[in-house]
Amino acid sequence: MLRALDIRDMLIIDRLELEFQPGLNVLTGETGAGKSILLDSLGFVLGWRGRAELVRKGAAQGEVTAVFDLAPDHPARRVLAETGIEAGDELILRRVNTESGRKTAWVNDRRVSGEVLRALSDELLELHGQHDDRGLLDPRGHRAMLDAFADAAADISATRAAWTARREARRALEVAHEQVAVLRAEEEYLRHAVAELDGLDPQPGEEAELDVIRRRMQGAERVRGDVARAHQVISGDGAEGLVSDAMRWLDGAVEAAEGRLDPVIEALTRALDALGEAETGVRDVLDALEFDPRALEAAEERLFALRGLARKHDVMVDELASFTDGLRKRLQALDASEGDMADLEAAVRAADAAYDAAAAALTARRSEAGTRLSRAMAAELAPLKLDRAVFEVDLAPADPGPEGRDEVTFRVATNPGAPSGPLSRIASGGELSRFLLALKVCLTGDNLGKTLIFDEIDRGLGGATANAVGRRLARLADGAQVLVVTHSPQVAALGAHHWRVEKSVSLGASGEITTSRVVPLDHPDRIDEIARMLAGDTVTEAARGAARVLLEDADAA
Repeated sequence: MLRALDIRDMLIIDRLELEFQPGLNVLTGETGAGKSILLDSLGFVLGWRGRAELVRKGAAQGEVTAVFDLAPDHPARRVLAETGIEAGDELILRRVNTESGRKTAWVNDRRVSGEVLRALSDELLELHGQHDDRGLLDPRGHRAMLDAFADAAADISATRAAWTARREARRALEVAHEQVAVLRAEEEYLRHAVAELDGLDPQPGEEAELDVIRRRMQGAERVRGDVARAHQVISGDGAEGLVSDAMRWLDGAVEAAEGRLDPVIEALTRALDALGEAETGVRDVLDALEFDPRALEAAEERLFALRGLARKHDVMVDELASFTDGLRKRLQALDASEGDMADLEAAVRAADAAYDAAAAALTARRSEAGTRLSRAMAAELAPLKLDRAVFEVDLAPADPGPEGRDEVTFRVATNPGAPSGPLSRIASGGELSRFLLALKVCLTGDNLGKTLIFDEIDRGLGGATANAVGRRLARLADGAQVLVVTHSPQVAALGAHHWRVEKSVSLGASGEITTSRVVPLDHPDRIDEIARMLAGDTVTEAARGAARVLLEDADAA
């Protein structure tokens, strides 16, 4: 609900503070008094595109502040959440326009763009008049209006969910087709590569292990020759044999030496034992260094093969095993694709059927609601002097989408026997306003906490028709907030709250200054204002009497 509007230095308004109330708020005043400026100022703070020059002459800047009360479930809270603005029970919009034309806006003291203001405006307020019937004239809005009347939120939710599932199922099938096409294109490569890799059967860590084995065998080949020569030197054919020969020769001379050779023979005996141990150790080393040359050749060939395949597939040798698994999975996917494709196609058919059922249920609900809305509109149009008009809801097939496959258009025939057509082409300005009012009355459930503003919707109407318009505005305002700018005394009398817009001219330093103000009216002032609306410039007692009757009738209603 719009609770307050503060306007400073906008056009002919220097300072204006308004506090609005729930129910039907009526603004009246003579033509040119500034009623349209109020709407221009409200539109400015809501981000609407309007007049280029709004700042009052002589002022550095103009400023408008609007304060709204937000219910806990108000749709504007969603916009605030998406923008990252904290939402309380009060929403304050402020916008400044400098003399140079620069515009700056804030929401709850957070600086925002005009797009944010307009997004909030869509949830906070609706403006309707003879020249601003966007919701009524735009067929894109007709379906939303009908859905609100049909209470189709659950069916729409189900249709959206079915549409999403259908889209995902079709996308999964499309992706599968693309993947199979890629796999088919490389099938020959996959089968050859997997066979080649499986034949080699590379294992993680095998390269390092083979390299160690090869290096050891290559090293053994070089070292074994030296060890073999050393073994030859210290074995029986070498030092050991010579020491043995020396001991044999000394044994023959022991007696003649009279004991002097005993230490020598003992030393040679120890040397012979040491040479025996050394020969055994060297022989053990030779045995350890023994290898099959074919094993070295086999290790080198496998290492070469592994590294060759790694280069061929541009991977590390240790990655060949996992690379092989990846190729094998792709090949398995190709081999299993026929069965998988059948499953995906079955899923698409099921999703199509589910969407068709949900869309058909939504179409049925819209069709039934369209019939009810046409009947409800017929009942509302008669008191508005449109009893000869025919309103109908036209449901036509449309391309499938998340909200079904229906195109909704409101069509009218204003005269018997005349062909029906879209509202924008058939109805005149005054008729449009009354069609709009009747439609808003029928769709009382779609306001969702919005403030409804009707700008001279009763223009050109009088008597019983104007009274019927006023009573419908009052019905709309029951439990809600409606602001109406009117020249009709019948409508003004039905208001729960009444303001008069006045224009005055004063003499300033630079000449005459025109300003506009808005005055709240008590009961006696309302009598005078409604009498003025009835009689014109000269207010008579008869006019005041008629005004009292209108107010009494409104109170009785």
